[in-house]
Amino acid sequence: MTTTLTPQELSQASQKVRTANETLMRRYPGESEKRQPVHTVYGGAHLFKATTISKLGQGALESFHTYAATPAILGEVIGLAGFDSASLVKQIHDRIEAKLVREAVEDFRIDFEDGYGNRPDTEEDATAISAAGQVALGMKQKSLSPFIGIRIKPFTEELKQRSFRTLDLFLTSLVKEAGGKLPSNFVVTLPKVTTPEQISTLIDLFEVFERSLKLPAQSLKMEFMIEVTQSILDPTGISPLPHFLKAARGRCTGAHFGTYDYTASCQITAAYQAMDHSVCDFAKHMMKVAYANTGIFISDGATNIMPVGPIRLQEGQAALAPEALAENTRVVHRAWRIAYDHIRHSLKNGFFQGWDLHPAQLPMRYAALYAFFLEGHDAASERLTNFIGKLAQATLVGDVFDDAATGQGLLNTFLRALNCGAITEDDILKTGLTLNEIRSRSFAEIVKGRRKTK
Repeated sequence: MTTTLTPQELSQASQKVRTANETLMRRYPGESEKRQPVHTVYGGAHLFKATTISKLGQGALESFHTYAATPAILGEVIGLAGFDSASLVKQIHDRIEAKLVREAVEDFRIDFEDGYGNRPDTEEDATAISAAGQVALGMKQKSLSPFIGIRIKPFTEELKQRSFRTLDLFLTSLVKEAGGKLPSNFVVTLPKVTTPEQISTLIDLFEVFERSLKLPAQSLKMEFMIEVTQSILDPTGISPLPHFLKAARGRCTGAHFGTYDYTASCQITAAYQAMDHSVCDFAKHMMKVAYANTGIFISDGATNIMPVGPIRLQEGQAALAPEALAENTRVVHRAWRIAYDHIRHSLKNGFFQGWDLHPAQLPMRYAALYAFFLEGHDAASERLTNFIGKLAQATLVGDVFDDAATGQGLLNTFLRALNCGAITEDDILKTGLTLNEIRSRSFAEIVKGRRKTK
């Protein structure tokens, strides 16, 4: 058969497309196979101690036992009451309790911004040094959360020098107290980012700290926060979001959305500032478009209605009167339901991480996650089982499995559910995967390994 293109023309066309494809693949390597925490708990830096994480877990468990003592009560709160859902609710209830005992807090941010406020320089200096010492002590005692970091002040003209100094004092003190090491999964959060230069400045500082403190290259990581409309669209009508990630020079682990600052920047009144407002959905979808398949994690914001009863024990009082306990329960359950609905809204829109501000919020974090994953578990399990069972029949183009993206998406769902405690390893084993395959976190690697054994 006669063709028109010469070998040289074919080669030139192939090379041009290959260059473009490789550039795109470097920019969008795919969803990270690392564990993503389901939340970030924020607390003022002045309050942080090596025991803070365990105390938060105790507070979460106490709230759970007080206001959701039985599966039936939990089912009423989250809207799964009734005979048909009794087994599911009991499973959710049992796994929430186990999670709060085992690992209530997955990620904690020691906050020098909104949770700390603007204080005299001498006071913030002392807090930075003290908080670093407590982190070092937590490392020694193994009492820190699996993910941890600090949130510094924004790099605005008013606050940039204060932010630089706090970061310097904290890191210098921490490395000294911890024998030259950083905690596992340590990250610095930069809030209210508006220009790529703010991010690149933080990366420049990281390089100085690594050299001066003799830390391994690339060991300092950061995440930034999207909290104002200018972060979504710049004065030229272009989204700066991709430029933010480029400015991080490979050190960014995540982008977090700030619900209340963002809604305020949109002139939304306080009564309507909430995670599920349409202006938030727009901004978060822009984040999804910019950061999907880049390998960084995206986090939703927080619910600011605290599940705390208004009536407290008085001095010398052993227990609340039944009427007072009933009023507290009503208030807590209302706040829990709002948080539950907000988190479910996030999950449905593909946001698997959010903020928590109080230990009493943690039971609903896990209730929403567990209900979300377990309600669809049987169907997802059947789909993944079918994928695993039909690997040998799959259509291959080179070494690429035709439905690898779908397979990886299913695997990621199971991994997220496993990491947060919604399901167990035994639940995944029923799909036909082995433990080693599960731990590889890569559907492509599973395909490759199974092809070798055939």
